[in-house]
Amino acid sequence: MTTATGVQGSRPEGPPAMKTAQDAIHLPEVQAMLRRLSDFQLGVFMPHHHDEQTGDFRPLPDDIIQVESGLQVSFQAADAVARQAARFLPVGWMWRAGTVAAVAACEMVCEENPGAAARDVKHKM
Repeated sequence: MTTATGVQGSRPEGPPAMKTAQDAIHLPEVQAMLRRLSDFQLGVFMPHHHDEQTGDFRPLPDDIIQVESGLQVSFQAADAVARQAARFLPVGWMWRAGTVAAVAACEMVCEENPGAAARDVKHKM
C-alpha cells in the first residue's frame, strides 16, 4: 500500500470537511483513484480557502474559485471567472451538484507573435 507523506508535525485542526479530506488520502480506495488519475497527469488537492481574520482552513464555497495570477493566489466569484473563460485556464475541479465544476484556475495572457502560426498563451506574470 502507498503511504501519503506531507509536512511532519501536528496538523492544524479545522472544520470536519477538512479533517475528512486529510484523512481520506490514506484510504486504499482514494490511493487507487490517485494512481488512476496519475495516468492522465492529474492529482488530488483539497479545495479550501482561509478565514481572513484567523487564517484557519475553511471549505471552498460553491460560488468561489481559487485563482492564480501573477504568481499570487486570490479567491474570486466563480461566475465572474466563468464569464471570462478565454482569460482563465481551469486547473482544479470538483464534483458539485451532479457535474464537474472548476474550483481553481490560472489567469492567462495571449501574446501576439508575428510570423507564428498561433498566438502564445502564457501564464500571467
